[in-house]
Amino acid sequence: MVTTTGTDHAAAVQIEPQYRTRIKSYVTEHHLRPITTKEKIIVGAPVPGDVELEAVPSDRGPLAHQVSLRVFRRSRAACGPGSRTVVQEID
Repeated sequence: MVTTTGTDHAAAVQIEPQYRTRIKSYVTEHHLRPITTKEKIIVGAPVPGDVELEAVPSDRGPLAHQVSLRVFRRSRAACGPGSRTVVQEID
């Protein structure tokens, strides 16, 4: 993973393909159930406050401990460090 800083001073996290694969396997191994929200989940937007986020274990890649994860009905979203802002969708 590579951390960069966006123009809005919020940290952005780019998750490299090999680590996205590790995170997807974590979702499968731990049976994280997908949820449905009324809001569309998009990069740069916050995840609704009532949505519980899951910490990503550090063994899933460098800087993994800096993101949280939520599985939605149609996507997996990684949220930035210390925020609820979606920084990347993990397909």
